[in-house]
Amino acid sequence: MVGGGFTGLAAAAWLRRQEPHKTVALFEAGCVGAGSSGYTGGLALPETASGDLPGLGDVLGGYADTLEELGVDGDLQLPGAWELGRTATLPDSPISWSDSGQLRAVRQVHGGTIDPGKVVSGLAQAADRLGALVFENAAVTSVTFESPLRLDVGGSTVRAHHVLFATNAMSLELSRLGGLAEPKFTLAIATEPLTPAQLEAVGLASGRPFYTIDFPYLWGRLLPTKGVIFGSGLVHLSDWRELSNQDISVGQAAELIARLERRVHGLHPALANVQFTHRWGGPILIAEEWQPIFMQHPQSSRAIVLGAYSGHGVALSVYLGRWAAETMLGRRDLPRWDTP
Repeated sequence: MVGGGFTGLAAAAWLRRQEPHKTVALFEAGCVGAGSSGYTGGLALPETASGDLPGLGDVLGGYADTLEELGVDGDLQLPGAWELGRTATLPDSPISWSDSGQLRAVRQVHGGTIDPGKVVSGLAQAADRLGALVFENAAVTSVTFESPLRLDVGGSTVRAHHVLFATNAMSLELSRLGGLAEPKFTLAIATEPLTPAQLEAVGLASGRPFYTIDFPYLWGRLLPTKGVIFGSGLVHLSDWRELSNQDISVGQAAELIARLERRVHGLHPALANVQFTHRWGGPILIAEEWQPIFMQHPQSSRAIVLGAYSGHGVALSVYLGRWAAETMLGRRDLPRWDTP
């Protein structure tokens, strides 16, 4: 496994659970969760960002089942989620915000939230407990596509019968995703704890997360502290390497954070004076039509590339990581999603 986020960790743990006699190694350039998985807002959603896809199956059911079978407690809560829009909204919408028009609930869908830190650490512990070898600060710098595959890891050579590239927005030369998807830097903020009256007023007392189905985009969820995460905005990059040196206090990122804070203050009178306790950003990878990429590597039938979740990776990444593990074992075919 190349990449120590949700996808790589889930695949490594599942491989060892299914075939404990096989040697499974995971190489992470930084520390586990250092990429998208460690910066996600924690919304667990039922489909891909481009909707349901042929043969996709029950993402949330498979996600919950995988976490349970691996013994991972990620505080998964599935109260449903609100899809918000500015037209054709529900007459009894609990949410009514001022945001480029009147933003209200369009419908309730299956979904919920997780604690991302618990899931990352839980998957890493599961992989370790099941006997996978997890190497941090071990960047894979090149791969020679022969049989077996040859990986250069910190000047040492590792040979592998199968490889999963699960680096998402990072190392696009290795995964060959550079021409198929675009890396972006997305932003989020968290508020101070809100009172029960504030939560009732803004329509979030149910604990359901939300996301818009039209633009300008906005998503968010309630925290255990009763603060609320709000996320929006993309910093456009010319190279994925720029992800590692983004500073949210300057430049376009700072402008987008300030704009997001103004939006939140203007959503509802109950939020007009709310204070923000955290501000952050993280990597995201977006492919054509927001469809995830799950395919054979163009240079080897023994290598799989998986990523480009376009913001829907919390549940999908683990679900497809398990699928990738089963494909590597010859038990399941890759999907047919017309991936380039």
